[in-house]
Amino acid sequence: MPKKAYLKSHLSETEIKNPYLHTKDRVKSRRWHLLWLVSQKWTIKEAAQALGFNYDYAKDIVKSYNKQGHDAILNGRKTRKFYPSHALLSPEQQEQLQMVLKSPLQDQETWSGQKVAEWIAKTIGRDRVSPQRGWEYMKKCSSH
Repeated sequence: MPKKAYLKSHLSETEIKNPYLHTKDRVKSRRWHLLWLVSQKWTIKEAAQALGFNYDYAKDIVKSYNKQGHDAILNGRKTRKFYPSHALLSPEQQEQLQMVLKSPLQDQETWSGQKVAEWIAKTIGRDRVSPQRGWEYMKKCSSH
């Protein structure tokens, strides 16, 4: 018979069960559910199977909880502070672009994908940015 998982006593069984039942974030709720099952003397394998988790993922959740306590259960996707690797502009540069797009061009022309691409290239220090990317950023900034 598999060995029962060990949970450090960061929280009581009730303190583990409450977030599982009341958290609106589905990822966190399922992680708390896993921990609650383990606190009820389920093996990690049994709890993972019951919740449809990969065993290694479930084991990592228990391990993280044992190391960090409550903070280990946070949904990382909602707390990330970086922008996607394919983004040309940081959030601050995007705000700057929004401001620039509100002001008229010096030559009295209107903003285009090509002109935005040139602005982006100059801002990030590239030789060239495709007009399509300029157009994408122009649309993105005008929708905010």
